[in-house]
This record gives sequence, C-alpha cells and structure tokens, in this order.
Amino acid sequence: MQLTGVLSIGFLLTLSFLDLDIKAAITNKPLVKKTRLFLMSWLLSIAIYILVQISYLLEQPLSASFDLTVIRSYLTQTSLGKSYLIQIVAVLIVLIIPLKKLLGSYLSLLIALIAITSPVFQSHGSSSGRHGLAIGALVIHVIALSFWVGGLFGLTQLSKQQKLIALPRFSEIALWSAITVAISGAATAWTRLDSLQAWQSKYGVITLVKISLTFTLIGFGALHRRWIIKSDYPSVFRLITAEIGIMFATVFVGSWLSTVNPPERDITSTPALLVTGIEMPAPPTFSRVLLGYEADGLMLGLLIFLVALYIKGVIILTKRGDKWPVGRTIAFALGISAVVFATSGGLGLYSHFAFSNHMMAHMVLGMIAPIGIVLGAPITLALRTLPLGRNQQESGIRGVFIELLHSKLSKFYTNPVVALAIFDGSLFALYFTPLFGKLMQGHSGHFFMSLHFLLAGFLFFQVLIGIDPLPRKVPHIAKIVVIFAAMSIHAFFSISVMSATTLLDGGYFELLQRPWATDLLADQKLGGAIGWAMGEVPILLALLATFMQWLKSDKNEAARIDRAADRAAAMGEDDDLARYNRYLAQLNKRDTSE
Repeated sequence: MQLTGVLSIGFLLTLSFLDLDIKAAITNKPLVKKTRLFLMSWLLSIAIYILVQISYLLEQPLSASFDLTVIRSYLTQTSLGKSYLIQIVAVLIVLIIPLKKLLGSYLSLLIALIAITSPVFQSHGSSSGRHGLAIGALVIHVIALSFWVGGLFGLTQLSKQQKLIALPRFSEIALWSAITVAISGAATAWTRLDSLQAWQSKYGVITLVKISLTFTLIGFGALHRRWIIKSDYPSVFRLITAEIGIMFATVFVGSWLSTVNPPERDITSTPALLVTGIEMPAPPTFSRVLLGYEADGLMLGLLIFLVALYIKGVIILTKRGDKWPVGRTIAFALGISAVVFATSGGLGLYSHFAFSNHMMAHMVLGMIAPIGIVLGAPITLALRTLPLGRNQQESGIRGVFIELLHSKLSKFYTNPVVALAIFDGSLFALYFTPLFGKLMQGHSGHFFMSLHFLLAGFLFFQVLIGIDPLPRKVPHIAKIVVIFAAMSIHAFFSISVMSATTLLDGGYFELLQRPWATDLLADQKLGGAIGWAMGEVPILLALLATFMQWLKSDKNEAARIDRAADRAAAMGEDDDLARYNRYLAQLNKRDTSE
C-alpha cells in the first residue's frame, strides 16, 4: 500500500516538474495513463489493507470482513479507520481531476500528499511524548521520502531524451529530499529512542537498518551529482537501477517499522498528556509564555521551507545584480518569527491549555504575522526568481504561477468582500459551532486552525495593504469601507464571546483538568477581551497604511500629469487637461447653439 502510494506520488511529481510541457499542457499521454494505473493500484491496496486490518482486529477470517456494516463502522468510528477513509476520498478526487494541464497535476500532487500522510497522524508518534515534533517530523519524513523514491522511479519512465533534461531537475529535488529525510528521521528517532536500551530493542534495530539504507541512498545521490557534472549520462542511468532496489528496500523497512511498537517510555499518564500529547505546563507567567517552547514539527517544517525559498530568491536576485529591499526581508522575517512564537513558542504551548492563550495565538497568527509576511512581498519575489521553461513553449513553474495568479479563482478570492467573509466570517463558523472543540482534539485539527488563521489573514491584508501584484485593482475607498466593516464584525464577535454563558470548546478544556485558571468561563471571557483588544490595533494600522497608500497614489498621479503637461508644452502640443477643457468648451458651444 505504501509503495503504490509513493510511486503514484512519484508519477505526479514527474508530470508536474520533470517532464516537458507545452504552454502548461501535459502532452505525455503514456505517462498520464501509467499515473492513473498506479493511483488505481493504490486505491485497491488501501481497500485490501482495510479488510486485512478488520480481520486482524476482530480475529476472524478474511472472508468474514466483507461486511458493509463492519467496514462502515471501522471507517467512521475508529481514528485509524477515519484516516484511511480520508485517504480513499483523496485518491478518488485525484483520479477525477483531469491531468491535461500542469495546474491539475500540481493540485493532484498536493491532494495525494494529504492522502499518504493522513494515517501518520494516528501512528505511534501520536501517543508518545513530544507529540508535535514526533508527528510533524514523521509527516515531513514521509513526504520527502515519497519525492525521493517516487521521483526516481518516475524518472525512469521518461524517454531517453527527456531523461537528459529531467535528471538535473530531479537531482536538485533529490538533494533537498535526502537532507530532509535525514533530519526528519533523526528527529523522529530522538522522540522515541531516548536511551541505549531503547536502541537495543526491535524497534531500535530496525531503525538502525533504515538509517544505514538512507545513508547508502545519500551516497548514490552524491554519485549522481558528480556524474551529472561530468555529463556521464550512461553511467548515471546504470546507477539508477541499483538505487531503485535500495529505495524499495528502504520503503519496506519503513513500512515494517510502522507496524512495530516503539519501546515504552517512563511517562506518567495524565489527562493533559492523553488529550494533547503534551505535559501540563506550569501556570502561565510572562516569562514562561515568552521563553517556553514546544516544537510543532509540521508547522516548523513548512516555515523552514518558505524561508528557504525566500532566501534562495533573494540570493538569485543578488547574483543577477538586482537589489531586493532589506526592509522587505526584515518584515518577512518578523512575520515568520511571529508564527513560530504562536505555534512552537510559549504562546503556542499554552494555546493548547487555555482559551485565553489560544485566542492570543489566534490574533498573532491571523492579524500580526500576516502583516509582516505581506510587506515582505513574497509574490513579487517569486515572479522575479521562479525558473522559466527550457524554451518558449514550456511554461515552467513561473508560467503556471502567473496563470494561477490571473485565474478566475484568484480574482474571486481577491475580491475584498470575499476576503472579508473568510477573515471574519470564519470566526463565527469556527467558534460558535462544534467544529472548534473537534479540531482542538487532535494535532491535525490544531494545525489546520493555525494554517487557516495565517492564510485568511494573509489574504485579507494582501488585498488591503499588499504591495504584490493582484488580478484586480481595488479602489482605496473600497478598502477603507472593508476595513471599517472588519472592525465592526470583529468587535461584534469579541463581544459575543464575552457575552456567552456556555463554553464554546465542547468540553475540551475541561478534559485537561488543569490546576490553574480553573474558572473556564472566566478564561473564555478573557479570551474574548484579548481578541477585541489585539484585533483592533492591526486593523487600525491597516487603515493608516491604506490612507498613506492613497495619498502616495494621488501624488504619483499628479506627478504623472505634470510630466505629461511638460512633455506636451515642450513639443508645442496641448496636454490632457487642455484637451479636456477644449472638449468641454465644444460641448458648451453646441448646447448654446441648439
């Protein structure tokens, strides 16, 4: 099951980044057919695995597992079954998406990654200590290994001429995937094997085997890059055959490892640890919130990836001789730092245990961090540095990015009313429905909330004060109206939270049995007050920035008119204003004569 999933992702990766395209269209029909074949094989293997799992759990023959009631109960009532249901739905969606355009292949690849990582959230790491780091590192490990193993196999499916073009591209992907596999694997092992005795267990021995195979693969990658530099392509393709065999062995060892329980750790089970995977911290103080730390591996991995892309973009511009404003880089760094503090820092730690701290983290993620990221102009940097295709017919990543930026979907989301509805409307949809309590129960739900807050804030402030190019130009007066509307809606939301007489968390915080701030309703009211206070300041700053941009725009327009008038006077011609006045005079003369 895992092997067919990895190979399916490899085919999608090949279609998206390794194979040539013609004006963002995928023309390799045989590769598309093979991709769909492996996706169907993946779907079939998931179905077979579910039946075997039911047979194993109920200790019954495999034939007895063909019971729709039992299958439905397993997929909808057990945590592991729900993850496989997500996987099935995701693979079906990928099969439905037409693979005619690069944009479709990018979307399919993203959904396939969600599919292959969904069971990870119910793995052994979900119940161990260092919950956030264990789950995040394992998710990143699976994604990187899928790119590495699957991408190499997909590379072998290309024609000889296409391989010569794709191999340097894959070499870059493989290098960073190998580094990521090594680092994430080390982090995963550290969370589960914290003593010499643990390394001597069956789980530790299998981990050592996987580590040796991984380092062997890294050695193959080093040989690849050396032969690419020498342009010794026949040798490198012979090397790929042996590498694929070792990669498959690595996948099977990893699959074996996922079925073996890690050695038990001496951890005192508490309600907080069982629910959140984190030990109950001491009562929050300013220093504890400021200096506390609990790594959220998944969010850290995403942020490191974004920072690496940003830094690479700045380096590309610098080597090209172009200047990138230092202020933008500083703003981006501050925005990312705020996200780290709200997810992995002390604020992120306490957000799992108190509604007031959760609301504070929400405000940082949704209203403070996005301002810094928006002012860092990441879209402009991407447009200036993304790689072009090898020829005029190939769109490449930059061409697809531009197509997405000017698509109808982008125009819809950058409508200020839509951005406002997502920014403020989602507050009521989350906190005044059972959704909030359910999302707080698991790491995936907490990550989804954090990501949603960040993206909703980025979209809102990008439309209002962003300096990146957008598919629609929003008048400044419309921006001001939207800002005042956002202030009113946000204030109404905060007052609603403060006025609520029942808990909004569905009993989540009560399950933690925290020894401090025991009045849950008072803590919830405090969270509403924090949301009101912290939410108004960034919106007022956005209002001030909009006024400044409006004044600057008028000043630039006046300067443009003056320059046009000077050019017209130098050439002995009327400027635009004189021509307009003459037009009005002609209209007046005609009305008078009539």
